[in-house]
This record gives sequence, structure tokens and C-alpha cells, in this order.
Amino acid sequence: MNTPDMGRLMENNGFGSKVSFIWSVADLIRGPYKPNQYGRVILPLTVLRRMDCLLSATREKVLDKAEELKRKGMSPQAIEPILNRTAAPSDWPKDRPFLIHNTSKFDFERLKADPNHIARNLAHFIKGFSSKAREIFEQFGFTEQIEKLDKANRLYLVVAKFAEIDLHPDSVSNTEMGYIFEELIRKFSEAANETAGDHFTPREVIRLMVNILFDPDDEALRKRGIVRTLLDPACGTGGMLSVAEEHLGQLNRDARLEVFGQDYNPESYAICGSDMLIKGQNIEHIVFGNSFDEDGFPGEQFDYMLANPPFGVEWKPEEVAIRSEHDHRGGRFDAGLPRINDGSLLFLQHMISKMKPVNPKKSNGGSRIGIVFNGSPLFTGDAGSGESNIRRWIIENDWLEAIIALPDQLFYNTGISTYVWIVTNRKPDHRRGKVQLINAVHFYHKMRKSLGNKRNEISEDQIADITRIYGDFRHDATRKLEVAGTTERVSVSKIFDNTDFGYRKVTIERPLRLKFQITDAGIEALREATAFQNLTKSKKKRGSKAAIAEEESGRAQQTAIIEMIRTLDSSKVWANREMFLDDLEAVAKSADLKLPAPVKKAIVSALGERDPDADVCTDKNGKPEPDPELRDYENVPLEDDVYEYFEREVRPHVADAWINEDVRDDQDGQVGKVGYEIPVNRHFYVYKPPRRLEAIESDIALLEKDIIRMLAEVTK
Repeated sequence: MNTPDMGRLMENNGFGSKVSFIWSVADLIRGPYKPNQYGRVILPLTVLRRMDCLLSATREKVLDKAEELKRKGMSPQAIEPILNRTAAPSDWPKDRPFLIHNTSKFDFERLKADPNHIARNLAHFIKGFSSKAREIFEQFGFTEQIEKLDKANRLYLVVAKFAEIDLHPDSVSNTEMGYIFEELIRKFSEAANETAGDHFTPREVIRLMVNILFDPDDEALRKRGIVRTLLDPACGTGGMLSVAEEHLGQLNRDARLEVFGQDYNPESYAICGSDMLIKGQNIEHIVFGNSFDEDGFPGEQFDYMLANPPFGVEWKPEEVAIRSEHDHRGGRFDAGLPRINDGSLLFLQHMISKMKPVNPKKSNGGSRIGIVFNGSPLFTGDAGSGESNIRRWIIENDWLEAIIALPDQLFYNTGISTYVWIVTNRKPDHRRGKVQLINAVHFYHKMRKSLGNKRNEISEDQIADITRIYGDFRHDATRKLEVAGTTERVSVSKIFDNTDFGYRKVTIERPLRLKFQITDAGIEALREATAFQNLTKSKKKRGSKAAIAEEESGRAQQTAIIEMIRTLDSSKVWANREMFLDDLEAVAKSADLKLPAPVKKAIVSALGERDPDADVCTDKNGKPEPDPELRDYENVPLEDDVYEYFEREVRPHVADAWINEDVRDDQDGQVGKVGYEIPVNRHFYVYKPPRRLEAIESDIALLEKDIIRMLAEVTK
């Protein structure tokens, strides 16, 4: 069963007209509300109208049953589950609890019929819902909006408008309802110049992720009565949860996917909760809060996990809690902390902490994770950095299974390139020790109408093809694809060993070589040196006689040092630092001056100049002193011996270089810091020679003719 994508749904008049109709209601609240506030009214009313339509067929039965149970003296707690069952539509699955009912006498038509008491009646209508449904509207904070709309004389107008739209499941499926929510959020966010992509992911991207996540388990998921769990720790409006549930339902109608989600945006949480509630999922599995410092599922583990965390969002608000967990060890973030302005890899560590352990004896257990990232987590961070250490931890544990490079311009709030990471602790035998990179950047078609930054989408056939490429697990697999208007054979899959992404960052030193000469420029540099200026600074009370005396003594010492230096031969060039220092000490002794060590160092720094022909400067043990300005680094592949690599790649070009053996890896203690990066694009890069100069000149000539022609038309 192919689920319609956003582009096709938008082109469908029924769906597009509903979005346009709901969006038009925002015009009624212009004035009392600013564009960035429209969603506070329109989104909860959309959910309210959806629930109203869903309950329409059983409303009278529920009211009758409620009166009957009250006459029997039953408590509200005992009555609620009975009324939920009574309210369930006739075609509701027997194995799913229905958690919505309403015991008020109102629906949208009755609200519309009494304009004079609209605020009171609407509040009564909401209070009449079951407890779980009321929780949703509490998160929306809709009570405040009722009062505000009523004072502005807009409440009745808005409710009356919503009464005109049919959101019954027979007219609008759950999938289409999800799209309506997404499109409304996108429009509200765009009007407010906010980030719509924080709330939802394009459905075709989710379907691709779900396909690949479930692909190895298709056979197991077809078993009768199977139950699996899935978590999205950044669930937004619940799109990933819904698509995963739909996919498993299509695969096996007898299977059940228990979905869990968490989000820190109240409106997104409320929409996700209402969606789950309408579908019969446990609303308690949807948690409000930030996954970093308010883990909604502590100690729990899941079969599958999906997420599209916000790109490049800083984690400074949660820094104290995250660093505390990292420093105390034994928590979610032991592997490392990324830079403060991008918490993407924190989400992945959080998800990995919730993987089920594998049971090797029974060949079961384990978890599979799919997460969307931008390019930054692939390569940001040098060897030894938080990002690199996190990649190292994942790859060396053999959890990274595949990375899929997606087309650009797929998301509503960004046109940048994105990547799906597949992470699992139960790789099949043929994938162990391996990572598959999939190049899917050309698997898309242009949309007829752009939606924000979204101009491309992936078709169902393309999703199926990418899934096959993943399943085939072939190195150097190719496809004939359209690239820049022409059909080309493109590499779409490459298989690598885990170690192919690792390297040792080795510090290469070269000796410091200095020559010395007495010059005016050098002496001026000495005057500016901190150690030299400190000679005139006193620790005594400022302005006191003792302080003034010390300052005067310091200035006299400065003058004596300069005069002493000028006694050296200005025409002489010292190519050896020790010889220069010997001569300096000799003239200082003759002048009866003692040179403090910091001042002597300042003189060497001011008068010294790097010269490749000068002698090597050595330390007190006679070993060459490294020159920080000539320091370099070599990234040595993990499969190479560091010293063999140095002799082969460095020594022939720089004979006096050496490896700094003091710089060692924190984990294995060997020379060089271990780093990991995953240069996906580089592995699929194909060099294309530039166009011939003659062709470029021909194009320029044609453009010039067009410009002259257009100018002539303008001047006529």
C-alpha cells in the first residue's frame, strides 16, 4: 500500500482545501493575535474539531450511558473506562483501547447555535472530555485563549468557522490528518519566522527510515501476535511514530507496535498526544519534557528508535545536567560531549543507552536506531574531541551499520544535505565489522509546488530502490540515474571496514633554528615585551615612596639593559643561540648586570629570527628544541604503522623532522591521538573536468548578443 506523499496530497483539492480553509480562520484573529501566536488558537481547535467529528456517531449513546451509570452511584474513575468503550467507533480495533469520550451536551453545531454563551459552553465542552483528552488541551493552554478570544469578540466567529469543516476519519484519514497538522505548523512557523522543521519530518523520509529499520526483521515481524516497542525522543507531532505504526500494520495486521515519544514543545506534544489518543495508543507513552535533562523513560529499553533531532541546536540550557552526568560516568554521555552549539550526537548517545542487550544464546534481543543528521556529526571535531570520541565509541563497538546520504531540499526549514544513520547492536554476520555508505542524493523528483525550503521529494519507487540497495549490501553497486539533466551510471553503495574511518593524528616536530642580530627593530620589540615592562612595576602600594623607588629602579635597569645590548657588534650575525647567549652574558657581566630568566627569554625572542641555515637550538639535555611554528600533523590510517608511515611519507621530504612521542592517545596510550570521521561525499565524489574554454567563450558571446538585443529594445 503506497501512502500518498505531501506533494500529491497538496495537489488533491480535498486535502488542499481543508488546509486552506483552516489557515483562513487565522484571518479572523488578526489583531488580537500576532502571526507567531496564531497556532495557539488554530491548532487546538483543529484537534478539538477532529475529536468532535470522531465522537459524532456515538455521542448520544455516551450521554445515555453516563446518566445510567450516575444513577447507579458509580464513581467517576469507574465510569470513565466504560464510557470510553461506549464512545469507540464500531470499526475500532478490539485490541486497542479507545480513551476518548465527552459527556457534555455540546458539539460544534450546538456551540454555534448559542452565540451569547459561547465561552462558557466551549469551556464546558472541553471539561466534558475524558481525562486523557483534557490533558491534551491543558498542554495547549487553550483555556487562556478562550478568555482572550471572547474579550476580543472573536471566539464565536472562530468556532462557527470550524463547525463548517468535516474532519471525520471517513473524510480525512489519520495519515492525511497528520499532513494537515504538519502543513499548518509549517505555515504558522513561516509566518512567525520560526523553525518549522523542529516539529516534523517529511513523511517520505520517515517511510525510508522505517523501511530500512524494519527491513532485516520483515520475517520476524510477520509472526502472529508479535508486539514491538519504538521510541522517538524528539517526537514533534508524532510523524515518525505514526508512519512506523502504519508500516507494521501493512506488514502484519496482527502485529502491534507500542510507540513512545518525548518532546519539549507544548504544542507539538499536544498534537502528538491527540494523534496517539485518537489511534488508541497509550497517551502515557507520550512524555512532555527535554530528553537531555528530563529523561521520560529512565531505565527503559526499546526494540526500535527513530529521531530527527533539531540541527545545530545548542545544549547550553541543559549543560549543567549533561556535564554532571558525563563527569560522574555510568550515564548516557560517557563517550564524549560535542561542542555546545550542536547537541545532535547527544541524542544518539541517549538512544544508544536505551538499546536492548543482545542474547547470543537465543539469537534475539538488541535494538535498531535510525536518526537524521546534517553533515556536521560525520566529520566535525578533531582527533580526541568530543565528536570524534563519540564516533569512535560507536564504530569500535561495531554499532554503525549504514549511513544514507539524502537529496538536498527535502526538509521544510532547510535546503542543506542530510544523512540517515542506522545504528544497531545486532548486526547480522555478513555486516559485522563493516559499514555501508549509500549515495541516495540523486533519488528524488522536483515538486510542482515548493513548501518552504522543500523543493524535492522521494517517490515510493525510489524509497523501494534505496531499501533494496541497503538490503543487497554490495560494494560499488551502481544505478542509472538522472544527474543534472543527463542519465549517468552512478555509484550508490560502498562497503568499508570499521577501521577505514579511523586514523592517528601524529604530531610532527621540526627543530627550532634561530639567528641573532642587534637591530633597532629588535630592541623596540624588547621594549614592548611583557617581561621587560614588568621591571618597572612594583608590588608595593601604588603611589607610595617604596613603590616610586622600585619603579625608578626598574626604569634605570631597563636603560642599562638596552645600553648593554647596544655594546654588542650590530654588524655581527649569530647563527648559534648558545654562542649569542654566551656573548650576552659576557657583556652583562662586564656591565655588572644580572639578567632575570624572563628578561633573558624576552631578549632571545625579540632579537631572534628564524633561519633555516642557522644551527639547531637544543635543550639542556642536548636534544633538538621543536619550533611551534613548524609543527605539523599527519593523519595516519589505523591500519598503518605510525613509524613506517613516517619514514615513507614524511622523512623523504623533511629530513630533520621527528615524531613527538609525548603526544599519546588517552585510551590506548599509543603515539598519536585516535580520531574517526566519515567522509561520505568524498567516497562518492567523481571528478568532472571543467568545460573547454572555447565552449565558455561561445556562451559568453551569445549572452552578449542577448544583452545588446534587449538594450536595443529598451532604447527604441
